[in-house]
Amino acid sequence: MDVLLLHGLLLLPLAALLLYRCSPPFQYLCKVAFFNCWIVALATVLSPFAAFRGRSVENMKLLRAALLPLKRLYGIRMRVRGSEQLQLQGPFVIVCNHQASLDLMGMVEVIPERCVPIAKRELLYLGTVGWACWLSGIIFIDRHRRDAAIEVISHTASTMRRENLRVWVFPEGTRNPGKSMLPFKRGAFHLAVQAQVPIVPIVISPYWDFFSSKEKRFSSGTCTIRVLPRVETRGLSPKDVPELTESVRQAMAEALAEMSMSDHGDQDMEQPLLGPGKDSGSPQGQGDTAGNSK
Repeated sequence: MDVLLLHGLLLLPLAALLLYRCSPPFQYLCKVAFFNCWIVALATVLSPFAAFRGRSVENMKLLRAALLPLKRLYGIRMRVRGSEQLQLQGPFVIVCNHQASLDLMGMVEVIPERCVPIAKRELLYLGTVGWACWLSGIIFIDRHRRDAAIEVISHTASTMRRENLRVWVFPEGTRNPGKSMLPFKRGAFHLAVQAQVPIVPIVISPYWDFFSSKEKRFSSGTCTIRVLPRVETRGLSPKDVPELTESVRQAMAEALAEMSMSDHGDQDMEQPLLGPGKDSGSPQGQGDTAGNSK
């Protein structure tokens, strides 16, 4: 009986490996689980080091360093276009489309110095992950309390000017894997107008060719990140925010539609370290980042 049990335990890893290679849904679940475990583990390990510095935007460098290796592990090649648009000296607001948790890999690929995201307040209560985010200076906003959200925006506007801070916002407000963008929340645009700082739109290409939570599919592929020309807000007032919001959204939606057409079927893949990609016989990508990237 003990021998049979031992044999069963020895065969279990082999069976799991075969299932991983042959079953895309199982591979998807493993990769998503690894993604989440990686974030929790690195947050747990890095938080004590960040705590020595205290709450500071400089701790974002630790989070960025922890997330950058994921693209190689998953065989995702990042192509960056227009990164020169981020070479600004002062504060500014970045607005970016939001598709999935994979957006974190795109964000850390191009995030400039002294830049922090705005995140939903619920993230603050996710144990060591919330602690790591707080230590990194991430700005938390309560989406269910309008007065509190307005107060956070007002405080952030003054902090941006005083501390030369850049802020990253997902204006759709929630994940959207669809083919078009959701209507934008206006908070990021009120922030930019109140602080009188430029807006830099960033569009991340769709993940359809290699990732789908609906189809339980997660393989290797190429992600294109396009940084659009900045939009100035100097001289604008709160009454200009609706028009500003819609004009930026329209520019980003047009860029997303163009990228969807040009990138589809042009997936230059790296060989993932976590298992087979779409085609185990395909050559490795020629680099992890193309174009002008950091």
